[in-house]
Amino acid sequence: MLALTGLTGCGGDEDENNVSVVGFSVLESAYDDLFTAFGDTDEGDGISFNGPSYGASGEQSRGVADGQPADLVHFSLEPDMTRLVDAGIVAEDWKDNDSTGICSQSVVVMIVKKDNPKDIQGWQDLVRDDVSIVTPNPASSGSAKWNLLAAYGSVIADNGSDEDAKTYMQEFFQHVAALPDSGRDATTAFTSGTGDVLLSYENEAILARQGGQDFDYVVPDTTLLIENPCAVTEDAENADAAQAFLDFEKSAAGQEVLAADGYRPLESAGASAVTVEGATNPDDPFPAPTTLLTVDGDFGGWAEADDAYFNDGEDGEPVGVIAEIQSQFGTS
Repeated sequence: MLALTGLTGCGGDEDENNVSVVGFSVLESAYDDLFTAFGDTDEGDGISFNGPSYGASGEQSRGVADGQPADLVHFSLEPDMTRLVDAGIVAEDWKDNDSTGICSQSVVVMIVKKDNPKDIQGWQDLVRDDVSIVTPNPASSGSAKWNLLAAYGSVIADNGSDEDAKTYMQEFFQHVAALPDSGRDATTAFTSGTGDVLLSYENEAILARQGGQDFDYVVPDTTLLIENPCAVTEDAENADAAQAFLDFEKSAAGQEVLAADGYRPLESAGASAVTVEGATNPDDPFPAPTTLLTVDGDFGGWAEADDAYFNDGEDGEPVGVIAEIQSQFGTS
């Protein structure tokens, strides 16, 4: 039995088997499919997911820190989980498992108009005079931080210096047409006619195409591995049920469900290859980029990267490299 309702932010007081889920916006469709698949297992029988809450990752994390009920949290990036660790809501050892605390993964891609009329193939194309960019705002969206680190890192991967990367990002922000609050809002802005290219998760591009959106997407030669963290909260009302779902999500069966929705399966799961409708090549849906950057390997981990690139100082003025550049162009 699986119960899904339209309620938002439901706790679990009325149903001892209800799992209260708080996640980032792009996760919603995939989780609907995961809830259904889990409900068909012996472990999922009788467990419900009434009113899961989705939104911009940073805002969701802050909401839980401020008291929003959550048995299970699944965010876009690690700093949003770290906030809850610091608040005593998530255990300090949340990463001590086979997947290092990651439930889903993707890569940064470039969504373009049908047939790619401006022939956008890589990062240097984004700063051409005839190109305008849509990407979410890093002040609220985890997706935005992945996108911007991918852009910055592409310069370093091409043997550029940090100064070269800063210069590129200055050009980049001159071409930004919109900075919506979340990854999902950014997709809506682009499909409504804003911009020539949308930076997004690969899975978001695939999902939109599955839903009938008529655009193409490009996996650039250099891109960034997106790793989305998840955890059961310390004081979860239904910790056992939440853990059972989390275990299913990380299993081969769960990762195959996520793959069908466009997420790249975790290596630790051992998922089988699946055909992915909406992918550029459904039979080879996840092509390997020439250079795949990682936050841990190329940016020193999220604790260092968030501070170095996106931090605001004590007076609220941006001091992180990318945040400071963004503020110069009135796009903060």
